[in-house]
Amino acid sequence: KKGFMRKHEYVYDEYYDAYICPDDHVLTYRTTNREGYRIYASDPNRCEHCSFLKQCTESRNHRKMIHRHLWQDHLDEADHLRYTDENRRIYAKRKETIERVFADLKHKHGLRWTTLRGKKKLSMQAMLVFAAMNLKKLANWTWKSPIRQHSHRKKRINWTKIGRIIKIRPILSTV
Repeated sequence: KKGFMRKHEYVYDEYYDAYICPDDHVLTYRTTNREGYRIYASDPNRCEHCSFLKQCTESRNHRKMIHRHLWQDHLDEADHLRYTDENRRIYAKRKETIERVFADLKHKHGLRWTTLRGKKKLSMQAMLVFAAMNLKKLANWTWKSPIRQHSHRKKRINWTKIGRIIKIRPILSTV
């Protein structure tokens, strides 16, 4: 709530598996709930006379409870790695590559919703759309702007593309 201390203001001690409040009181492990959160609680006798009680909790028995997910260490590490220089560059490229593909699938290829029912039909539709997108990419990669070169032969133009030369005769006559 607004006006109360947040979870990050308490220090987690890995060695003792406990939280330490700003007034140096220890919140010890109590139990793990069904959602996968470990619950840490303070000693109400110590918190009753604490100077931070009004900013810490409003419970009647003066007990502060903090929930910590079982995988919180891994979540913290992933959050830390996200802010390294290398990973910032990777995340910046993501919007140009992966997110663009999803946007095209939804907007241009109709995967925002479907009128089909059943897992088999939906997977068939998705695979056809993915195949169409792959063919479109392949066509763009192979036919991207060939370099035009004039040949010395009469009425011939050589078009070069990586590793091959395609000869095209002009259709228009020069009369």
